[in-house]
Amino acid sequence: MAKSTITYWNPLTSNNQNEWHSIEGLEGMAEELTLSIDCESGEYTRLTRFFPRADTTPLGSKSHEYPEEIFIVSGRLYDCAFEMWLETGHYASRPPGEIHGPFKTEEGCVVLEVSFPNKISNPPNT
Repeated sequence: MAKSTITYWNPLTSNNQNEWHSIEGLEGMAEELTLSIDCESGEYTRLTRFFPRADTTPLGSKSHEYPEEIFIVSGRLYDCAFEMWLETGHYASRPPGEIHGPFKTEEGCVVLEVSFPNKISNPPNT
């Protein structure tokens, strides 16, 4: 199966506000909008929107066993693991297991995320 497709549309316009959904555990801090998904492999592309003054510090940092790419579409996001502000235009290609977050933002931020859960990294045999 392939990732879902859709004809041109703008998820950032106000008439598409109802397409965004709260992220479990981040209610009131962030919401997401899945742009494309492959239900068989689990690969997905989504937008995550952090609200102004969001702070995920109480949830700690995170990592996962699969690679992902992120691109800051708008706003600023502070990644505590890297002790740096990610500004509009910042990009990262995260390897499996890379620790990132917690995150903070003053003004809010929109992040494009492309994740590849089917490409789980297996540790080498020792």
